[in-house]
Amino acid sequence: MSFLDQMNIFARVAELSSFTQAADSLGLPKASVSNAVQQLENQLGVRLLHRTTRKVVLTNDGQSFYERCKDALADMDELQTMFQLQRANPLKGRVRLDMSTVVARQAVLPRLPELVQQHPQLQLEISSTERRVDLVREGFDCVVRAGPVTDPGLITRPVGAMRMANCVSPAYIARWGVPQSLADLAQHTQVIYTATLGAKPTGFDYSEAGEDRSLPMPGPVTVNNAEAYQAACLAGLGLIQVPFVGVRELIEQGQLVEVLPDWPPPPMPLSLVYANRRNLSTRVRVVMDWLHGVLLDYLDESGTGR
Repeated sequence: MSFLDQMNIFARVAELSSFTQAADSLGLPKASVSNAVQQLENQLGVRLLHRTTRKVVLTNDGQSFYERCKDALADMDELQTMFQLQRANPLKGRVRLDMSTVVARQAVLPRLPELVQQHPQLQLEISSTERRVDLVREGFDCVVRAGPVTDPGLITRPVGAMRMANCVSPAYIARWGVPQSLADLAQHTQVIYTATLGAKPTGFDYSEAGEDRSLPMPGPVTVNNAEAYQAACLAGLGLIQVPFVGVRELIEQGQLVEVLPDWPPPPMPLSLVYANRRNLSTRVRVVMDWLHGVLLDYLDESGTGR
């Protein structure tokens, strides 16, 4: 096993704090991963990891080596691919992405054939989930994130701000009528969305005089993913607040109705987020550039989702 392979294995163990998880992510036997790290330590003459029965922790030397290791691996990745585009050869290698189910279904997957056709030797792994993944620990190269990004050590590449809309279904209107003002909401219900069931709901979000506000609203149903949120609204269970671009077709088809247009929720930023590394590999950069263009088209030319 080459020194470069050992460095790559060590970096995954350091990122995941686990030999077992690193072996799974790399598709290697656990013994091979353990041996590679031990050989690396022997060559360097230092202990890189503290090993216990429960976890793996970087030593001080290990932390210093890991920081330099990340940069070196990124540089080697760049060197291996820097001439590919110039020779018009397809990019090679794996790129791992994460995004919400709605963004994957409506924006990315319909356009994906064009990227695959242009670079058929890319290996794209796309995770669709509503939870906030850990980029480093889970090995993602880039995630599409809606909402503010507060994670330390991550780089944010803004795409645009999504216009939000308040929506109900015709079935809901037939039973409860159309709310005309904020005061009317006391007689209405919402579908409650929360990433963690049991968490306190925020209520009806809106902007007033440049400030973000929230009005408590009851709701008979709580869900924790976007598909269920929309389905509950279509079933007439209450009002939802969603990016307009995600429900535009349903509104045009008459399956949903936008209400209280003068009281929309604050716009939601849409961004590409990636780990703080000095260099990105060519393949990751190319995929991110493609994603940025696709998401701009998904919003629209003005980047507002209108």
